[in-house]
Amino acid sequence: MHAQNRPDPLLAALLRVGRGVYCPRVFAVALLSLISSGAVLAQGLDLRGGGDSLPIGINAVGGIEWNQDEKVFIASGPNATATQGDMVIDADELRAYYRDADTGNTEIFRLDAVGQVRITSPGRVATGGHAVYDVDKSVVVLKDGNPVKLISGADVIITNGQLEFWDQRNLAVARGGAQAARVDKRIRAEVLTAHFVKGDAGKSQIELIEAFDNVRIDTDAEQVFSDRAAYNVPTGLARLTGSVKIIRGGNQINGCSADIDLNTGISRLNSCDGAAVSGATAGGATGGTKANPNASGRIHGVLEPKDRKK
Repeated sequence: MHAQNRPDPLLAALLRVGRGVYCPRVFAVALLSLISSGAVLAQGLDLRGGGDSLPIGINAVGGIEWNQDEKVFIASGPNATATQGDMVIDADELRAYYRDADTGNTEIFRLDAVGQVRITSPGRVATGGHAVYDVDKSVVVLKDGNPVKLISGADVIITNGQLEFWDQRNLAVARGGAQAARVDKRIRAEVLTAHFVKGDAGKSQIELIEAFDNVRIDTDAEQVFSDRAAYNVPTGLARLTGSVKIIRGGNQINGCSADIDLNTGISRLNSCDGAAVSGATAGGATGGTKANPNASGRIHGVLEPKDRKK
């Protein structure tokens, strides 16, 4: 046998496992050595956790299978776990798909987590039924959660569709009946994007939430509807654009855009060409308008008298 055709001793140990010879200690040493040396996981795995140089540790109560024909390692649970740095992935089953690299080694290009998936890192916990990590794009797609949920500090994002993590952009995207909630405030839309920053303690926290299509914001005092919204989480300020409608009690005001302080409840509604209205509309209070003579750009408000509400 030529030297280049001789199997690596560590690969040979794994190969024996794939053929039905299972030795937990030999397998663990072989797998972790391969991971640490980069022979298998040359690309690494960075799900908002450690850098590419950090190894991935895999633990599986049900054992680990190596399917050479499909080029996949399968770690079975319950509680199969993959860890890299401060990122932990738990699931009923983990599947690591690999390919031949130009260097002559092999590299992981995809990791699947199936069943009761839980992804944790400092400041964030995400849960769902199935996750796929695309190593080349550094993107994780989490779905089948009923609903899928992301918790970051006081902020909770849920969706009936899927949740995407774009690692290099510090971004999460929730698609399909998405909601973001914090205490008594809730934002609903077809698509929500959450932009993350690192806090003082190194934990991820949401700085900005953008909402697209069929946007609705609910607070204790009002409901606001629009086509799009951008919510600055630390300041509580939200900018809404496109077919804006503010409803508070029995009062309703319409415009093209609005600026709302979700902490104080103060709203400023803007017309299409810059004319604006400001003031509270709850409990029979009156509001003032400054409308443009052009009817197409005017703000329209319906303020119900206090006596009529009784």
